[in-house]
Amino acid sequence: MSRRLSVPLSLTNFIRLTKIIASQYDDKEERNEKRDEGAYVVGEKDLPKGLQKELMPRHVAVIMDGNRRWAKQAGLLTSQGHKAGAKRLIEIAELCFEMGVDTVSAFAFSTENWGRDKMEVNFLMSLFRKYLKSKIRYVQSKEIRVSVIGNRAKIPESLVGLIKEAEEATKCYKKKHLIVAIDYSGRFDILSACKSLMKKSEQGLIREEDVDETMFERELLTKCTELPSPDLLIRTSGEQRISNFFLWQLAYTELFFSPVLWPDFDKEKFLEALVSYQRRERRFGCRV
Repeated sequence: MSRRLSVPLSLTNFIRLTKIIASQYDDKEERNEKRDEGAYVVGEKDLPKGLQKELMPRHVAVIMDGNRRWAKQAGLLTSQGHKAGAKRLIEIAELCFEMGVDTVSAFAFSTENWGRDKMEVNFLMSLFRKYLKSKIRYVQSKEIRVSVIGNRAKIPESLVGLIKEAEEATKCYKKKHLIVAIDYSGRFDILSACKSLMKKSEQGLIREEDVDETMFERELLTKCTELPSPDLLIRTSGEQRISNFFLWQLAYTELFFSPVLWPDFDKEKFLEALVSYQRRERRFGCRV
């Protein structure tokens, strides 16, 4: 050190040294920013113990059940349960994308949910509006594509407008896709696909022999994604049914039912689902 400082540090040298240090700091900051913005790629060594990168599901679907029960058990309002559930969805989606999952789809509001108390329904619509407005810059910074699927006929116009804005603002992103199902029904999805094919047939655009599974899937609401069939479906709160969600798409999906209420479904519980998934042998109806 004494030898290095034996040469007098001129103003020019001092400025040059300062620039070098600043440049090194900027490079480090840039690397950190890229990592935080999703440029960081998960490798085998980055996955939690017991998980294998090549066995990770590409599409994870979630039925977020238990928000109201969670609120009741905690002595809170139903609205607070839904807020906690929305926050948990963002956290689980982040975790999925960090671990290499390409697509996350969430059953946020079923067609049957319109039968709930009017105040609760109105709150949920306002909660959807709030998240679409407040998270748009976040999903853009993370390069997450957002799609909302379902029947938009009953959805308030103000919410439909925000949905269109979010989809338009994020449609260019390819690697990460968040699909939110609002006023979604698996039966409605299949019925609408059948009607669409019938119209095309009447117009002479297709023949009976043209219709196959691939064509049918292009008519479903999940046509917005390259991965229409989830590899793993997670349902929380102890209920063991799919409740009219993705009736066609779940044909060979692995199902994981957790007794935990959705707002409490944290990283540890999610990893349990992934470990369970990776231990299964997926045969798709064939003998192996």
